[in-house]
Amino acid sequence: MASELILIVEDNEKNRKLVRDVLQVTGYQTLETETAEEGLNLALEKSPALILMDIQLPGMDGITAMKQLRADPITKTIPVIAITASAMTYNHQTMLLKGLTAFKASQSA
Repeated sequence: MASELILIVEDNEKNRKLVRDVLQVTGYQTLETETAEEGLNLALEKSPALILMDIQLPGMDGITAMKQLRADPITKTIPVIAITASAMTYNHQTMLLKGLTAFKASQSA
């Protein structure tokens, strides 16, 4: 639903801008950060309708952050879609089994 808040957790500025621009032009509100740690804080504070999470982030990685989201009663039901340049099928299946809602491979800008 347009106008819902989507949290973008992506350390690559060009990728973050692309996702933000596409979402905002279709009417979604966005909130962004470059780190998983900040993403966890924003998820708790803002309760987004969806989180788009890069997997390879500085500091805490996206999988660890997703596990923490799933362990917290406040954030455990927020859908998380992984967006990453990793194209390994094994990684896709592992991430889905660990609780990601969906997986979208992308090419890094």
